[in-house]
Amino acid sequence: MRILLVGAGGVGAAFAAIAQRRDFYEAIVIADHDLARAERAAVDPRFVAAHVDASSSESVAALAREHRVTHVMNAVDPRFVMPIFEGAFAAGADYLDMAMSLSRPHPSAPYSHVGVKLGDEQFAVTAEWEAAGRLALCGIGVEPGLSDVFARYAADHLFSEIDELGVRDGANLTVEGYDFAPSFSIWTTIEECLNPPVVWEKDRGWFTTPPFSEPEVFDFPEGIGPVECVNVEHEEVLLMPRWVDAKRATFKYGLGDEFIGVLKTLHKLGLDRTDKVRASGVEVSPRDVVAACLPDPATLGDRMRGKTCAGLQVTGTGKDGRPRSTYLYHVVDNEWSMREYGHQCVVWQTAVNPVVALELLAKGSWSGSGVLGPEALDAVPFLDLLTEYGAPWGQRDD
Repeated sequence: MRILLVGAGGVGAAFAAIAQRRDFYEAIVIADHDLARAERAAVDPRFVAAHVDASSSESVAALAREHRVTHVMNAVDPRFVMPIFEGAFAAGADYLDMAMSLSRPHPSAPYSHVGVKLGDEQFAVTAEWEAAGRLALCGIGVEPGLSDVFARYAADHLFSEIDELGVRDGANLTVEGYDFAPSFSIWTTIEECLNPPVVWEKDRGWFTTPPFSEPEVFDFPEGIGPVECVNVEHEEVLLMPRWVDAKRATFKYGLGDEFIGVLKTLHKLGLDRTDKVRASGVEVSPRDVVAACLPDPATLGDRMRGKTCAGLQVTGTGKDGRPRSTYLYHVVDNEWSMREYGHQCVVWQTAVNPVVALELLAKGSWSGSGVLGPEALDAVPFLDLLTEYGAPWGQRDD
């Protein structure tokens, strides 16, 4: 296996640090628009640093061909999904990402009807990937990713009938010295939090609600405790119903009142916009300016304290025919991830899952063709290998 890793930011650098300890691949080309950043991540003799233009499918394809790449791993913002996805296909490589192609709200009823959904552009060409015998494994970070694996596991091993697949994500993280410092890409956070959240119901299909709707307090495990969670647009809701039989699918994220207030203010001021505006003779994207004004999440690890939790609350009927409610989850302590890998917990938790997936593909434990989500594949090998990586998952039966 020869891997092209596109993106050497927080998640990409953590991916490299995790993969450095494994031996399932021959080489990894770490590519970024900032060659120096790629070079900093290329710390293993099997790693090669390269420059790439992630907005150009031709640039991605050319680099993949040059290095005889078998798998393209996308570790950049979702705005670059389609050129990287198309570049991988053009080069005859398989493809993985941690976020799918962007959505576009319904033009007249954005808070009740879906428009272009997350991943629609990728699913539209699944027949071409199948015909070529190529695999695009989409949404294989932590969320989406591990939570989708949990959905497959619950359906196969815990439940005979599922009422709701409810992704619930929360943390008790603090960042010393900052009043406001997101632990993940602010560009991506704005995108998913301010777009209309999507809900899926078996008798209704996909529909949308206003941002931050349906608040609920969820009690997270391992000392994190209760956190208010709200509806957020996320790929799991678009992925899970395609392969897992359930009556309802939701995604709720523990943002907190302050974070929600900041996001609402950015929206009111138009600072969430991605189209360029002219300021002092220069054309800039307001969202890019916001991102540039905030600290790089990858650099905050030594100031962060606490834990992050990603998980799936599943309700329905157990294999024994009795009502069941189970939370399948994964908690990472920032102190541990910094001590063991030198990367903060949020980016580490995101990055570990595609490394596990690639190892399963290399060994033949996972295989397939077309555009697939993680829930299309057997969950047990993934969860077993994740535990072997030193990142055990948990189960709480309520």
